[in-house]
Amino acid sequence: MIERDRDVGQQFMHLLDEMHKRVVGLEESIETILIAMFSGGHILLESVPGMGKTMMSRTLSDCLDCSFKRVQCTSDLTPKELTGEAIYNEDKEDYFLRKGPIFTNILLVDEINRAQPLTQSALLEVMEEKQTTVRGKTYELPKPFMVIATQNPVEQVGTFPLPEAQKDRFLFKVVITYPSKEDEINIVRSKLDQEEVETIFNPAEIMILREEIQSNVKISDTLVEYAVKIVEETRVYRGVQTGASLRASIYISSTSKTRAFLHGRDHVILEDIQYLAFPLLRHRIILDPNVKEFGTTPDDIVSKILSRIEPP
Repeated sequence: MIERDRDVGQQFMHLLDEMHKRVVGLEESIETILIAMFSGGHILLESVPGMGKTMMSRTLSDCLDCSFKRVQCTSDLTPKELTGEAIYNEDKEDYFLRKGPIFTNILLVDEINRAQPLTQSALLEVMEEKQTTVRGKTYELPKPFMVIATQNPVEQVGTFPLPEAQKDRFLFKVVITYPSKEDEINIVRSKLDQEEVETIFNPAEIMILREEIQSNVKISDTLVEYAVKIVEETRVYRGVQTGASLRASIYISSTSKTRAFLHGRDHVILEDIQYLAFPLLRHRIILDPNVKEFGTTPDDIVSKILSRIEPP
């Protein structure tokens, strides 16, 4: 088992190297997306256009031998264009499913907040149950299944804010900022030579690793209590209108195991929980409007909570 863990750890390092063949910088974003993939969760990416979100998603699918599909959201996008529709076969006198783009391993939903609420709600069952229901019949999605949704934080005209139930389905929210000058130079150079990447894991191995991570990586009771305290504090913190749900408490424990595993450990440490508190909580905290006027962000609240709660 020890030798196998060492081999898997080397494979993860290799995976990061392969992704960086095409994606310059974005270390935290890549790590968080990998944690989501090996935890069975979905990602909400927020950035202005042209920051490499599509390239990062495609590279991930190539390195993991996963199928990939992209949907460009618009105000006239209908639910059946996502999930598929039942078509009547006259010869067999029965319906068959014309599958939509959700039948893939990695689904990139570009500018999700441009889709109407009815279309957004079509993703609720898809993201939570990893299945879809058409004409009363349920269809399972491929395994693994992951939604990577993007939204532009600047342009709000013609958009429909995600409801809280929808945002809570996302494991993490990752905010991508402008690259450093050095990274930007390297990005421009890399466009001239698109390298091929190796396949490091396949879908079957991903599903096995998910189970092994949750079974074999340990988290102490004191760290579980610490994680729950962080989540509880978001519900009572001054200036917060609505705090994080029970999902956050469950996710912060399970994802910390995945991060520990990716870093070659068989146990969770304090740093894992503190690192994941930001992407896990920032989209689950609703600030009071008066607080937002002063420029306070959810990340500011998370930072203050971490400084307030004494670590074990």
